Amino acid sequence: MSFRDRSNFDMKVPLTWTAGVAVIIAAVIGVALLLGDRRETLQVQAYGVTKNVVDTLSAPVSSTLATPGRWTGNVFDLIRDYFLAGAQNHGLREEIGELHAWQDKAIALQNENQRLRAVLGLKTDPPIPMVTAHVIADSRGPFADSRLANVGRELGVTVGNPVMSDRGLIGRVIGVGHDVSRILLLTDIASRTPVVIDRTNARAILSGDGGPNPKLAYMRGQEPVKVGDRVLTSGDGGVFPRGLPVGVAVQGLDGAWRVRLDADSSPIDFVRILLFTDFSQIAEQKDAMASALPPLSTADAAEVAGKVKAMSAPPPAAASPKAGPAATADAQATAKTLANALAASKAKPTPKQPPPPSPATTPPPDDDTP
Repeated sequence: MSFRDRSNFDMKVPLTWTAGVAVIIAAVIGVALLLGDRRETLQVQAYGVTKNVVDTLSAPVSSTLATPGRWTGNVFDLIRDYFLAGAQNHGLREEIGELHAWQDKAIALQNENQRLRAVLGLKTDPPIPMVTAHVIADSRGPFADSRLANVGRELGVTVGNPVMSDRGLIGRVIGVGHDVSRILLLTDIASRTPVVIDRTNARAILSGDGGPNPKLAYMRGQEPVKVGDRVLTSGDGGVFPRGLPVGVAVQGLDGAWRVRLDADSSPIDFVRILLFTDFSQIAEQKDAMASALPPLSTADAAEVAGKVKAMSAPPPAAASPKAGPAATADAQATAKTLANALAASKAKPTPKQPPPPSPATTPPPDDDTP
């Protein structure tokens, strides 16, 4: 007989008995719990025995009934962690990406800070006024190479000012606006810089040709340069101060001498513009121009007086026809200069000698002296 052919009465009997047994068990457990929690019993020993029996019987039943609940809770926790793991993973990936971006910014700021400190620490001997600039644009081509800086006439920048990075010379200013200036680099084809070889003191002209290493041209002397020689600015022509670092001498594949620039070892972003116009800025004017000539000795003064007298005398009649008014004017000017020197020597006051001490007077003898 199949399961479907059975009557409903056969199905109800087991269910009824099961429900009845469950109710009886629940009633027994409830009564046991009530008896175990009684506080008003008069027999303390009976109370302790009842409590122990109830605890002994209810412990396994409670553990058995709580087990499905724990399993169900663990299953729900696993399901929740499984579905939340994807969202947590996605959030962690976003945080890691943001941290990488912040790390890149921190490294860039650290490098920029180091370069700026190096530029600000640049000094010259003797000191020359400088302003700090930031390169904001560049103009490159097959032969042209220049930069645009964010300082100009308002900070005293003029055409011709040398420009240095934290490593060495990079070029000079060729155009100035109110708050912007254009820098012509040493590698530009129009750049010409007088330099000197530090080891031999040989002069040369550093000529840009559009490549990374400009040429050394117009050198003189026997073996004026060797590989590795330091190249500095010579100061010839008054365009640059003497002694600014330029680079190291190298020899190209064509045999020509070139310079590997010191400024190529670092990016050109922060630069220092030297407010240099001429050597009068770095020369001690008071020491270079004496206020008075030193005094002449007696023999030198007599010799100068004789020359002044000889130059002041009229030329003899048999003088050469070439000695015309120009020669006479030169002689008179020379005589006047010598006369002024002699007068200045005579006018210089001689140091006063201290007066001789007066002779000591003997006190008159005492009348009581025998």
